[in-house]
Amino acid sequence: MNYKQLGNTQVKISEIGQGTWQYRGGVEPLKVGISLGATHIDTAEMYGTEETVGEAIAKERGKVFLATKVSPSHIHHDDLIKAAEGSLRRLDTDTLDLYMIHWPNPRIPIKESMSAMEELVKRGKIKHIGVSNFSVNELKEAQNALKSEKIVSNQVEYNLQNREIEEELVPYCKKEKITVVAYSPLARGNLPDNEQVRVLDRIAEKNGKTTAQVILNFLTREENVVAIPKANRTEHTQENCGASGWRLSNEDLREIDESF
Repeated sequence: MNYKQLGNTQVKISEIGQGTWQYRGGVEPLKVGISLGATHIDTAEMYGTEETVGEAIAKERGKVFLATKVSPSHIHHDDLIKAAEGSLRRLDTDTLDLYMIHWPNPRIPIKESMSAMEELVKRGKIKHIGVSNFSVNELKEAQNALKSEKIVSNQVEYNLQNREIEEELVPYCKKEKITVVAYSPLARGNLPDNEQVRVLDRIAEKNGKTTAQVILNFLTREENVVAIPKANRTEHTQENCGASGWRLSNEDLREIDESF
């Protein structure tokens, strides 16, 4: 497993993590992922999977980079503090490695939310502050609202069907040392049966990899991008982890880039 620097910190996180949105796999696939080096585990209060994650990491907490998110309706100062405490309780842990605002909420001043985030850092409840689904402008506003901490990550949808973040968001995050965490990297398995996919299949065969592994490897080609695919079965966890530790050739990258 390849590990990448988280934002501007000294922390390294696995290039392939484990997402738990609509996750129904129980503890075993998550445990297998941890054993294979996919130690970055992502959840959220609105997913309803925090208890399962807590159970899966109970004996491995020291190895795991644990990330969760606060719902956009809970980002008033006091609500956010309460939400974090609820997540800590469900995950059965004393501290969160990364805590993120799940979606921007224009009805609640970002300054109020970030003030609560910094309070949580000071109290040792969370180690790092992140956001999710934030545009470049929203990111700038959120960072400007912080007094002493820095936003270390922005979690956004990124897959071969949706590459729009490559235009502005990824370069901005690279410049500002913000990690981009790609969710739904395999587009929920909805790949069309067409010439584009045949290109991927051909590259996969040439590299002795699966098509899913090629996609994940392509998406994490930038140094500041990691991915959090979901896997309900242990064999899919193993497959996802096999997307790291090697690199597509420049020719392969160009071919995929031109096809999608």
